[in-house]
Amino acid sequence: MLEKIKQTAEFIQNIIQETPDFAIVLGSGLGKLQEEVGAIHTLEYHEIPNFPQTTVVGHGGKLIYGILEGKKVLMMSGRFHYYEGHSMETVTFPFRVFKLLGIQNLIVSNASGGVNPNFRVADIMIIEDHINMMPEHPLRGKNIDELGPRFVDMSEPYNRKMIAVAEEVAKNLEIKVHKGCYVALQGPTFETPAEYGMVRAIGGDAVGMSTVPEVIVAKHMGMDCFGISIITDVGGPEIAFTVSHEEVLQAANKAMPNVIKIVKGLVKNYQ
Repeated sequence: MLEKIKQTAEFIQNIIQETPDFAIVLGSGLGKLQEEVGAIHTLEYHEIPNFPQTTVVGHGGKLIYGILEGKKVLMMSGRFHYYEGHSMETVTFPFRVFKLLGIQNLIVSNASGGVNPNFRVADIMIIEDHINMMPEHPLRGKNIDELGPRFVDMSEPYNRKMIAVAEEVAKNLEIKVHKGCYVALQGPTFETPAEYGMVRAIGGDAVGMSTVPEVIVAKHMGMDCFGISIITDVGGPEIAFTVSHEEVLQAANKAMPNVIKIVKGLVKNYQ
């Protein structure tokens, strides 16, 4: 795997010729953030050696390098999910490449189901912590010492300084944000009312099908991570609303302007 990572990183580096300040991952319905980037290079995933392909509506399939708020960013429009049938090695492959490109800062976004009773559809949650309940761990198997240690410290999965900067940005712009714990399940089914209740009982505020494997691998390589969720539906044992992928995308689009403002402010002000 290491040789493939190096090959892909070398291919991208030869094109962009610089070290990005941030890598940014756009989740379900969050693709409009790419319109804010002054694109310098755009690479379709199928053009990149060893890169996986996305199969989910609402996820693009390209890597965008450009300028956002005066900073160099490499933006991943469309991520890969375990439920698509990918291995964890495939799901997290781009993040290995990001680190070999010299990128230190990672921003991940997602659409998630809210289980905190105070959450409403289209609310925004900054991820403070996570609980990994996926059936496969992205670091399972032989450790590649060149990439990171066998046992990884996860005491600060989401960078406290980045969270503080984002909170300050939201406060100054009078954007309401929550902070909470994201629980990762395999999917692709949305959760049952009882499963929503379980997520709440174990300490989760929101639940989704991505993000956590990516952050684990990023932390394995010593990257600083920031995560933000759009609450696209709410659930619990006393709630039995129907939910569809189309409704998730609609809710994500509703919250998108404020997410864009927070991410832009974080990129601009984080040193």
